[in-house]
Amino acid sequence: MKTVLSSEKKTVVISPDDPFVVIGERINPTNRKKLAEELRRFDYTRAKVDALAQVQAGAQVVDVNCGVPGADEPAILKAAVEVLQATVDAPLSLDSSVPEALEAALPVYKGKALINSVTGDDRLLDRLLPIVKKYDARVIGITHDESGIQNDPKARLAVAKKIVARAEEHGIPRENVIIDPICMPIGANTKLGAVTLETIRLVRQELGVNLSIGAGNVGFGLPDRPTQTAAIILLGMSLGLTASIANPLEHEIYRAVLAGDLMLGKDGFGMKWMGYYRKREAEAKAAAAAAGEVPKPAA
Repeated sequence: MKTVLSSEKKTVVISPDDPFVVIGERINPTNRKKLAEELRRFDYTRAKVDALAQVQAGAQVVDVNCGVPGADEPAILKAAVEVLQATVDAPLSLDSSVPEALEAALPVYKGKALINSVTGDDRLLDRLLPIVKKYDARVIGITHDESGIQNDPKARLAVAKKIVARAEEHGIPRENVIIDPICMPIGANTKLGAVTLETIRLVRQELGVNLSIGAGNVGFGLPDRPTQTAAIILLGMSLGLTASIANPLEHEIYRAVLAGDLMLGKDGFGMKWMGYYRKREAEAKAAAAAAGEVPKPAA
């Protein structure tokens, strides 16, 4: 099953048969005061830098969150879409569940956007699924509903089934629905990683749809968070995970994705793996030359 996203110039396919898709997470004002201040002023300097850096680091899609408390999110998100489409070729993920913000931004989006996200809450489904259909967008469905987040994989599967069924009732084919099985911090409960992984397995087996997680959540509060993120992505890939919102600027994370694609036969002749290291070595040599030093091998 293929989920096709596009910008004006680029198409990205998310599927079990294609390389893993990294959705760059950096454009998010949560815990980023300077970015939040800029977005509030309709200043997209930092957002543009983040978008370019993430694409250069390997992100195929760029997530855009403009949810600054008290600010005009519809106007900010609309302008962000216009600015970022002129900055990078990658498709955008519009990270908002505010109908007014999506209604403002989607008409100016050129291509097939990803909406991040809906839940199994009936009210949210009724508000957002018509917008997804109207603009022929793709949507991430998070596996919790009015009852909250359940730690039973079968309960999360039931919510996933509900989201897919409701989407189909609105004329949205299941290939346009990506399920998020929910990734929670394991520092609070070390069983939660296994819950996420079992939910991935069940959703892949029962529904066959594509899956994405916010992988960075898993290591919240723990030392060496990027390694925790890389681990949950790699384990998920073996069970059918096809995408993740993550930070490609963390080399441990992007290397894990490339290694997973290589091991799963999605990197013919290891071209992406070798290309990554050639690029890193070239960057190291250029930096060393600029500093008048002897370059070290890329890590």
